[in-house]
Amino acid sequence: MTDTDRKLSDLVAVMKRLRGPGGCPWDREQTAESIKPFLLEETYEVLEALDEGKPHLVREELGDLLFQIVFLSELASEEGRFAIDDVIGGIADKMVKRHPHVFGDAEAKTSADVLNRWERQKRAEKGGPGKRSALDGVPRELPALLRAQRLQDKASRVGFDWDHPEQVMEKVEEELREFREVLASKDPERMEEELGDLFFSLVNIARFIGVNPEDALRKTISKFIRRFRHIEEKAHEAGRDLGEMTLAEMDALWEEAKKA
Repeated sequence: MTDTDRKLSDLVAVMKRLRGPGGCPWDREQTAESIKPFLLEETYEVLEALDEGKPHLVREELGDLLFQIVFLSELASEEGRFAIDDVIGGIADKMVKRHPHVFGDAEAKTSADVLNRWERQKRAEKGGPGKRSALDGVPRELPALLRAQRLQDKASRVGFDWDHPEQVMEKVEEELREFREVLASKDPERMEEELGDLFFSLVNIARFIGVNPEDALRKTISKFIRRFRHIEEKAHEAGRDLGEMTLAEMDALWEEAKKA
């Protein structure tokens, strides 16, 4: 047994102890449904740690996420459905099957070749071509920007795509014009629809230039928080309350934060 095998076995044993007789009351009460929010929360904490670029935080958050996977696997094991060994073995087998250019005799010279083969293999595993949409396999629960990007990726793989980034930018400008036009209408439904179209076109240009829209927006949010807190700190140092400051005063501190 390798050190990795032993440590994983130790984690599974801890989980069984928590769920077993004399274990933790809270852990014993949990179900797959109740664990879902924690799984999502831990996933986002991993992303946040990656954005911060701190390896010790990434390691810790990955451990928390792994614990949720072991937790869900233990719940399934108790119901006689599957165990953590099945999860690990299943993903290992899938990766071997999905990479015949590495583990077999197939050839894939580019990343595009790999992704096209991947999609063909997935369709074959799910029942063969013609029985599923090219857009299937994108979870509805994904954040909207990421789901839009994944759907656009899938459409692109069957040839439904623009040829050049300039064409996508023309679409962005078109959607922006249409959004401006509906603003005058004061029609909530039309404004929502056109704003959605604008977001979708922005995701498309992000995809064309190789930018993950979720990452881009998350980093901008972090930047906004950092700068706003700078305004709060400067106001506090001056003995001022933000609510009493003018917009011009706050703008001046904002510009100061941008240079910090």
